[in-house]
Amino acid sequence: MSCLLQISDPHFGTEQTDVMEALERLAHALSPQVVVLSGDITQRATRAQFAAARAFVDRLAAPAVVAIPGNHDIPLFDLRARLFAPYERYTEAFGSDLEPVFESADWLVVTVNTTRWYRHEDGEVSPAQVDRVAARLAAAPPLQLRVVVTHQPVMVTRQEDMHNRLHGRDAAVARWTDAGADLILGGHIHLPFVRSLHDAYAGCPRTTWAVQAGTAVSSRVRAGQPNSVNVLRMENMGGTRVCQVERWDHSAAHKAFVCGKVLRLRLASVAALP
Repeated sequence: MSCLLQISDPHFGTEQTDVMEALERLAHALSPQVVVLSGDITQRATRAQFAAARAFVDRLAAPAVVAIPGNHDIPLFDLRARLFAPYERYTEAFGSDLEPVFESADWLVVTVNTTRWYRHEDGEVSPAQVDRVAARLAAAPPLQLRVVVTHQPVMVTRQEDMHNRLHGRDAAVARWTDAGADLILGGHIHLPFVRSLHDAYAGCPRTTWAVQAGTAVSSRVRAGQPNSVNVLRMENMGGTRVCQVERWDHSAAHKAFVCGKVLRLRLASVAALP
């Protein structure tokens, strides 16, 4: 069964060594086909923090890594860098493509850079980005699992997180789900959950899902939530596509990540895809 590992909000600069080592062991045991870094890779976008994050990712030894910046990956206090070279330090560590795409027989992973230099925390998606992602999704082979990755969430479950939702999300979700998106992965709020997007968007298919990740290795955990990552497994069973989403939580007692929850998601039938 093909496997994707989602790591979000590690906030290097606040990383915990024991949690980081446990995540390395998990990644080696899983051997994911691709690792997805869904933003806030660093705490303050320093070169030292990016170097530490890059070294950690290299130690995971995954055959493919796709990463996007989060709002913390743009310098906050260095105003000159923020205005004139907001992604310079990010690209030194993770490459110049701010919206990489990964494709295999099982997966299509399309990422979206939702950060803006003029926004401190909020994320935004432009009409051009919406169009680009929709076109790529619509062109996917029918058996691929179609994944869109943003940093800020398109859906939240708690009132206190409403202000963290992605600007431009209504048009984006409508176009992307119409084009065949199965999952929209996000981070930012450090709260893991899986919900049908139908719960938040009228007319959205029940078979399109928001998959949110917690913070992977940072000490900046949300109250009541451990460090966690998501593992996605793709199955094709005679033309029926199933995605198994596993939340792996760090256990201090076990000094390891342990599987905390497993969901098997019903996806759109192949015949119903664009």
